Amino acid sequence: MMKNTFKCLLFNKWSAFLHDLLWVPVVFVLAYLLRFNLEGIPAGHRHSLLILMIVGIVVQGICYRFFGLYRGLWRFASIPDLVRILKAVFLGTLLIAVVLFLTNRLAGTPRSILVLYPLLLTIGLSVPRMFYRWYREQYRMPVCLAEGKRVVIVGAGQAGELLVRDLRRQSEILPVAFVDDDTTKHGREIHGVRVLGNISEIAEIISELDVQEILIAMPSANRDTMQRITEQCDPAGIPFKVLPSLQELVGDQVSYGQLRPVTLEDLLGRDPVKLDIEAIAAYLKRKTILVTGGGGSIGSELCRQVAGMNPVRLVIFDQGEFNLYAIDNELRSDFPDLELVSVLGDVKNKERVDWVFKKFRPDVVFHAAAYKHVPMVELNPAEGVANNVRGSCIVADAADAYGVDRFVFISTDKAVNPANVMGTTKRIAEIYCQNLNSRSKTKYITTRFGNVLGSAGSVVPLFQRQIEKGGPVTVTHPDITRYFMTIPESVSLILQAGAMGEGGEIFVLDMGEPVLIRHLAEQMIRLAGLKPEKDIAIQYTGLRPGEKLYEELLHESEGLQPTTHDKLLLARSRAVDWQWLNQALVRLDDAAVSRNVPDLLKQLQSIVPEFSALPISHVSDPANK
Repeated sequence: MMKNTFKCLLFNKWSAFLHDLLWVPVVFVLAYLLRFNLEGIPAGHRHSLLILMIVGIVVQGICYRFFGLYRGLWRFASIPDLVRILKAVFLGTLLIAVVLFLTNRLAGTPRSILVLYPLLLTIGLSVPRMFYRWYREQYRMPVCLAEGKRVVIVGAGQAGELLVRDLRRQSEILPVAFVDDDTTKHGREIHGVRVLGNISEIAEIISELDVQEILIAMPSANRDTMQRITEQCDPAGIPFKVLPSLQELVGDQVSYGQLRPVTLEDLLGRDPVKLDIEAIAAYLKRKTILVTGGGGSIGSELCRQVAGMNPVRLVIFDQGEFNLYAIDNELRSDFPDLELVSVLGDVKNKERVDWVFKKFRPDVVFHAAAYKHVPMVELNPAEGVANNVRGSCIVADAADAYGVDRFVFISTDKAVNPANVMGTTKRIAEIYCQNLNSRSKTKYITTRFGNVLGSAGSVVPLFQRQIEKGGPVTVTHPDITRYFMTIPESVSLILQAGAMGEGGEIFVLDMGEPVLIRHLAEQMIRLAGLKPEKDIAIQYTGLRPGEKLYEELLHESEGLQPTTHDKLLLARSRAVDWQWLNQALVRLDDAAVSRNVPDLLKQLQSIVPEFSALPISHVSDPANK
């Protein structure tokens, strides 16, 4: 098959070459006829005409090949092809004139011929090419008679125009209509495809035209637009694809091959975060960076983005062997020149933590190591306290002892008015870092945000597994809401907060509007090509211990303030007595070590009075039973 294709291309190139050569004698004849007012060519000039034809064919043939007139196909003829034609024609004219001048001083050759010849030849070479392209793109069979997968394109803008231009070159895909909310475009045609109506009319258009696939050509569409489009497409029960965002598209080319299935990020994602790259690079470039919990969802993305900032060394600290191996292997492949150190260890192990700080002397620390799964920490509160509180204090103290410049603590919205042990432990770690800041040269900066799409243990992977098994999808409550953002977006804002912080701040990431988890489940079922409640049931299981209907991003006494970045807000810190805090932490640690859950809850509430502790019967440590 490849051999036949090669022969076909070779034949087309030689055919085009012969076509262009034939225009040379034709153009000379036309030039002479125009010179003599279409009354015929005088006998005294026929010899010079013959000489011009012979010289012209040889010279122009060389110029055609030299300027690459046959690199492209006629069906894709465009401005670059016209430029090559102009170069070949005018250089050829100049060379013909030079040859004739050197041989016979242009005897018998009217000078006007050398003016008419390039003009007529340019027309003769370019018009057939443009006509052929127009024929291939516009002169098609009526939609009702043509074959191929019938598609409707959502969006009659620039991306839609580029997409339909690509589709018109493919016999297996047949664009039958556009839909667009811009009423000024209705009734118009783009490359022979008519704009038939609004997005709200797409179901009717699909039914009338027997459409088999929907193509969304709106790479700049925001979350609300994407949700509205998919809601209109869902009832049709046919697959739909979307062009990547403007950031994902490379160059100005748009093709059918770039289309991909709609993802959850398309529906829940937001406008790209604008970062002050110079400020971020200023505190990361040529520095030693330590990321604790570097194998986790947030930690691994932190490592990826930090690695791109050209640090002198990146130290990844994690207790999970496989996760550490995975991110180490990935970064060594993507950043071969980076000095990468992977350390297997536990933040609760003070000796191991001290060894890391003494050995590598980090300039910046991102503390992402934590137990974050609410029900699991609720069942194992002593371990949650040991890891999230004691481990954070150990790392924070090491940062102070070894002169770290910046310590960025990654917290959670569950630390605000916490209703569970996990959120309370994170709030205590926040308080410790905030108050340690005033006693240290290290800048302690806290970042607080909600759920991230696709992170380990989050609801999204759970729903995906349940859908793959045929359901039901389990939602705890019909009215439960959560904030969501993508992992790369959250990490980018963490890095930005690290650049902006002067120490002691809590930066709250703007999470946008909360998402109803029930709607999230329905959208994921639809994205899988299924229908909620018909193909996959949604089952409500009741709130789990420590779970709130909605999450908060700040305590009422913290009072959000704007910053220079529109996606980062600043919460006021709350100072506590340092001596009292350390004594309270000792009592809390004793309760965790002894696994005395009632006393542990009591100590948690003494440090975080807003912690609405559940009855002890709901919170137990398996090791304490």
